[in-house]
Amino acid sequence: MTTPVTIIMIEDDEGHARLIERNIRRSGVNNEIIPFSNGTDALAYLFAKDHSGSAHKGQALLILLDLNLPDMTGTEILRQLKESKHFKSTPVVVLTTTDDAQEIKRCYELGCSVYITKPVNYESFANAIRQLGLFFSVIQVPPAAI
Repeated sequence: MTTPVTIIMIEDDEGHARLIERNIRRSGVNNEIIPFSNGTDALAYLFAKDHSGSAHKGQALLILLDLNLPDMTGTEILRQLKESKHFKSTPVVVLTTTDDAQEIKRCYELGCSVYITKPVNYESFANAIRQLGLFFSVIQVPPAAI
């Protein structure tokens, strides 16, 4: 039996967050989604009081990460996650409006699993999220390291 995957969504735009969740649900993914509108709160949740991340040991997580957050960059969050022994194998899907080639390269170098540029067009964005939901339904997410 596999551990159910919890989706951590770090997205400051409330409209985008609702659209992402709605289209993930439409694609048949019913996993728990825990939303955060800034990096500070997301990192506090993930790394917990002892700042180690061990509170999520054995939990299967998948992280949706926007790069443009009000308090810190998504690349900083990605760096911290991938430097942690507890989160280095956690899949991180960057979902952002930034389509700069250098930024995309940097995210892959830091360890993101998938980089998706949010189209400005609503229908294109909704379609991309539906495809992401299908991806979630087949991906095998490892539990957080012990």
